[in-house]
Formats: sequence, C-alpha cells, structure tokens
Amino acid sequence: MWPTVFEFPRAEWILWVLLTVGGYLLGSVHFCRWIPLLVKKVDVTKDSRDGNPGAANVFMTCGWKTGLFCLFCDMAKGFLPVFAATKWLPWHRWPIVMVMLAPVLGHAFSVFWHFRGGKCIATIFGEMSALLWHTPVGLILAGLYIFFSVAVKIDPHRRRSIVTFALFLPAAVILELCLHQTAVGIGCACVSAVAIAKHAVMKDDGA
Repeated sequence: MWPTVFEFPRAEWILWVLLTVGGYLLGSVHFCRWIPLLVKKVDVTKDSRDGNPGAANVFMTCGWKTGLFCLFCDMAKGFLPVFAATKWLPWHRWPIVMVMLAPVLGHAFSVFWHFRGGKCIATIFGEMSALLWHTPVGLILAGLYIFFSVAVKIDPHRRRSIVTFALFLPAAVILELCLHQTAVGIGCACVSAVAIAKHAVMKDDGA
C-alpha cells in the first residue's frame, strides 16, 4: 500500500506541492510564443496553419536556431520538475503523477493565456528524458513516433500523434507495472490522455 499524503514527512509533501505548482506555472509559460515575438516579431499562433504555440511552428516561421532554442525550453518545462522529484523525493510514490501532469496541463491550459495552450509533445518528451535514469519508457514513445513518421507514415501530424499516444498509453502502463513503478505508469497515462485530447480538438497542420 502507498502511504497517504498525511503519512508523508512535512518537508516531503511541501516539496511535492512546490514541484506540482511550480511545474504548472513553468508549463504555462509558452516559450514558443513569447521568444519568437521578442526576437523575430513573429506570432506563431497567428502565422501558422494550426495556431499551435509549439516548436514545429517556430522552426517553420523563424528558422532552426530559434526553433531549436524554443524546443529546448519546452522540453525543459517537463524535464526540470520531474528530474527534481527523482533526485530529491521518493519518486515512486503516487504524487509523481501530479508532478508529471502539472507541466503538461500548464502547457495545454496556460494560466497566462486564458487557459489555452499547445499540444504538449515537447514537454512530455522532456519528462520522459528525466525518467531515463529509472525507466526506458520514453524510448517507447520515441520509437512509436519514428515508426509512424517513417515506416508506416500517418498524415497529418495531428493524427499521427493521436495514434502514437493512444498506443503509448497502454504500453507505458504495462511496462511500469512490470517494473513495479505503478505511479510512473499512471503519470504516463495521464499525460498521454491530455496530449490525445489536445490533438483531437486542434486543427490539422497539414504536415
């Protein structure tokens, strides 16, 4: 049985709360929208086909240098809170679900942008990168994206992402159950569900 939050040491649950709230606020910062606006005077939410504040649109509208920097920032939003949790806390406990979910919800429903947001892909990959020290689950997500981008290509990108995360969700849960890391599996399922929902309601990007 997992201990309840009331059984956690006070310092531990305070840190869980800080990482969750901080992760949501960090996730809410749309670097892929603000950096192009500041550097290139380009609003990717208006100058792209799907209006997504994501790295792909920065690459297309602002070039590879700005795109690469924005991609790094979006991945860092997911990486930092999850990596901090794995370093400072017993990360296998259930609050890791909230730490994983917070940056993704922030990016998808930003408190700084009228609770609108992006598709969360880079942020989720950032979280998977932070977990690589403990689980190879991120490699499954990367492998699925490569497979449906090269071997069995699905277009447009929106549909490709829906299929990828729909398959990643059960695969991640099964893998983490086998590794006795149930909370991480639930976290992967939750962020996958958010990504699927966001892609389902957004416009086709034609890619």
